[in-house]
Amino acid sequence: MRSSRRRTLGAVAGVAVAALALAGCAPAGEEGAADCGAYEAYAGHEGTEVEIYTTIIDPEAALFVESFAEFEECTGITINWNGTQEFEAQIAVRVEGGTAPDLAIFPQPGLLAKFAGNGLVAAPADVEASVDENYSPDWKNYGTVDGTFYGAPLGANVKSFVWYSPKTFADNGWEIPTTWDELLALSDTIAADGTVQPWCVGFGSGEATGWPGTDWMEDIMLRTADAETYDAWVSHDIPFNDPAVATAIAEAGKIIKNADYVGDVASIATTTFQEGGAGVVDGSCAMHRQASFLGGILVEDNGAVIVEPTDTETENGISVFYFPGTSADNKPALGGGEFVAAFADRPEVAAVQLYLTTPEWNNKKAALGGWFSANLGLDEANVADPVNKVAVQILKNATTFRFDGSDVMPAAVGAGSFWKEMTAWVAEDKSDKAVLDAIEASWPAE
Repeated sequence: MRSSRRRTLGAVAGVAVAALALAGCAPAGEEGAADCGAYEAYAGHEGTEVEIYTTIIDPEAALFVESFAEFEECTGITINWNGTQEFEAQIAVRVEGGTAPDLAIFPQPGLLAKFAGNGLVAAPADVEASVDENYSPDWKNYGTVDGTFYGAPLGANVKSFVWYSPKTFADNGWEIPTTWDELLALSDTIAADGTVQPWCVGFGSGEATGWPGTDWMEDIMLRTADAETYDAWVSHDIPFNDPAVATAIAEAGKIIKNADYVGDVASIATTTFQEGGAGVVDGSCAMHRQASFLGGILVEDNGAVIVEPTDTETENGISVFYFPGTSADNKPALGGGEFVAAFADRPEVAAVQLYLTTPEWNNKKAALGGWFSANLGLDEANVADPVNKVAVQILKNATTFRFDGSDVMPAAVGAGSFWKEMTAWVAEDKSDKAVLDAIEASWPAE
């Protein structure tokens, strides 16, 4: 997909205006002319092209292309957006065949790491400095391989959400909990009242049944253990049945295996996560832990309306609050995101990579809708979606950010025994120890 620069004036006049604009001095008050003063740092690359290779396709791709329009007009760099669903397979083919893209947007850091020392170019000093200024160290670490920084963060997603109905909470006088203990106390209060089930939980997802249980474990591991222990668990530097992991699954069981909170525990294995979330919409349950993408499903399938947390009047209105840590100061976040790394060492490529790290581009992109990032300069006023707005707040306040651990573990575990054993944990009431021992035994020999 090739982007095209905006043309707002006639052909002859356009040439004159473009020449002035590239110098950062478009005529004041010229209707349609870009304000190119903000792009002076990227000048000097007129007539060049930069390919961005990515998994992101239309309709989302169109908004990315739109976000570059002024940059292209003012710098003379044409950005060729090449989105494909075959990215993960084809990126290796292109690199090995000598046709690597200029920039690639990697959907996870593990894939990026495979190309360190195999075509990737270390990020320039000004890109690294911008990431140091505009992102938390956790995000920079995910773009770093063996001490070399390659990939700058792009978009983000957050999983540390609890979905709820602001109207239901207001009608019952329930307060949003800010700690894990408060969350359990609220669950007790709702259970004692007896009119609404405190939690709806579903692990069902067809052939992928069990993955919602892994998300619960990962989120709680970040709350009961420190970041270093979480990393050691994911990389198998500690065994899967380590005492730290046993603590996490025991805490998860305080909600998931508590019949007073969830009803029939065994039915969690056959209840889809979508069905679990639907309980928040129809009022049959108070809370459901799930990532941000759930909102679109509930709007489409269950007539939900995404509202601000302050909207306590809308029927079928749903929103999210932060899945709390062990204390009000403990604010870990689980999620994911993309990273932009270069295969070409050309100044125009470095200019585009730098621009994508700036608050200016991040705010421009967010204002187009349906997207957010972990950029510390992102203004929440540019994020219209209420759920994305909460996500930005979570990312800005996060004491620790970590990627979904099961996505990084070997597939035999992360998309295999971990899913299977979490399902058995609820379906068969398999013990914590038996679950963790079985997953440990399944870890591939190194």
